[in-house]
Amino acid sequence: MGGETNFRQRVCAVKWGEMSLVSLYLSVVTGIVVALQYAAVTPFFSTSGMDVLVPFGSFFRSLHFYTSQGFFVLCLCHFGAILLDKSYLRLSFGKWLPLVVSIPFALLLLFSGYVLRGDATGEMAGIIAENICLAIPVVGDLLNNLLFAISSEGMKRVYANHIIGFMVAWGVLCWDHVRKYRANIRDHGLLVCFYFVLSLIVDAPMEPETLSVSHIQGPWFFIGLQEVLIYIQPFWAGVVYPLSFLVGLILLRDEERLGRFAVYYSIIWLLVYIVLTVIGLGR
Repeated sequence: MGGETNFRQRVCAVKWGEMSLVSLYLSVVTGIVVALQYAAVTPFFSTSGMDVLVPFGSFFRSLHFYTSQGFFVLCLCHFGAILLDKSYLRLSFGKWLPLVVSIPFALLLLFSGYVLRGDATGEMAGIIAENICLAIPVVGDLLNNLLFAISSEGMKRVYANHIIGFMVAWGVLCWDHVRKYRANIRDHGLLVCFYFVLSLIVDAPMEPETLSVSHIQGPWFFIGLQEVLIYIQPFWAGVVYPLSFLVGLILLRDEERLGRFAVYYSIIWLLVYIVLTVIGLGR
């Protein structure tokens, strides 16, 4: 019975992974279409103008948005399924570490897409990201210049990292794991149809450049961190706090006492972050 349960969990993990890759394929293809219409010097106007001036522009922008969201969410589901069936214990530390490190790059890939819109949410997300980088001692300026540099370069650096840097980094880290999967779009027709129908009836969000409110929420996955920043200094809230979760995931590979501690710590971390996100949504 236990063997059958483990088999079903492994199949579930594979399915999540395949759907995540299918979403990524669609995101890349639609991203090329969107990139051809995007101008880094006028991010808000080129993005909003895409909806009204480019034939099917709204559909392709929405399809890129929803498939990107789907890629990240399904990637997390795949990662969670791996943790549940404990298949990560069959991986060597040298293979487990790159998979954990790939999570921030998947997050940055999605996050930079929000910033590139140049609307109220993207502008706020960019400002917070720069302040977090600059709060890091010694290497803060270097890291900000490498990842964002919005104040000095506008969206040029973010744009380059979104279409090349973050994607390449994620691909290199995950390649040994991803190449085992044979994700075929034809095998996931329902998922593809869902993305197409959703993109046809619900436009991707695009907020005005400025909103007459005192609190602007960042992307949905960023709200918990934004809430932490209210109570703690940027370096501890934006760097140490998230890194502690990654360290916990890395330590899961240890099968002894340290691994059991990492399990409890990771669960508590997630619960706290969910509570913070709910609080942030209520603001």
